Amino acid sequence: MRLRAGHVNTCWPTVGDVRRTSDDTKAAILAAARERFASDGYQRATIRAIAADAGIDPSMVMRYYGSKDGLFAAAADVDLRFPDLTAVPRHTVGRALITHFLDRWEEDEGMMILLRTGVTDEAVAERMRGIFATQLGSLAARLIADPAQAPVRAGLAATQVLGMALCRYVLRLPPVAGMSREEIVDWLGPTLQRYLTE
Repeated sequence: MRLRAGHVNTCWPTVGDVRRTSDDTKAAILAAARERFASDGYQRATIRAIAADAGIDPSMVMRYYGSKDGLFAAAADVDLRFPDLTAVPRHTVGRALITHFLDRWEEDEGMMILLRTGVTDEAVAERMRGIFATQLGSLAARLIADPAQAPVRAGLAATQVLGMALCRYVLRLPPVAGMSREEIVDWLGPTLQRYLTE
């Protein structure tokens, strides 16, 4: 078929015409949301800005996530993914746990979103409290002799984990930010060991 000058053949899709699948769109929205929430915080991040970052219309964000709260819940859906600590020697539980948290903070944007925004936004702080109380509390209950002490022990363990993460990854406090992973494990491992096993 001959085409007139200036005429575009629309029978065949170009690369730009290929549409995203719904899964691709949702993934793009979540990726953009995680970056925005992490950089701007929950209050300042907007659906319009997130949609622009994802290269879609804002109505698509609302279609998939319903609201900014719904989008944040999906972006910051965090599973602490604890290893099976019953499978490690009991005297190394503290070291294993702090090593696990270092891995999680360094590889999971969702955790960094919670950390950065949780210190300034009450709704985010409440979400973080729920995650740590439920997941770390359940872990503590399995490790200690008296499960009634689990909330207190989990809370004390959280002070070490969250304090370290805040100082190392957000505030970048020089002594802490400059420490090697092994140094952090050596310092905090025994403290977590005491909170969770003794």
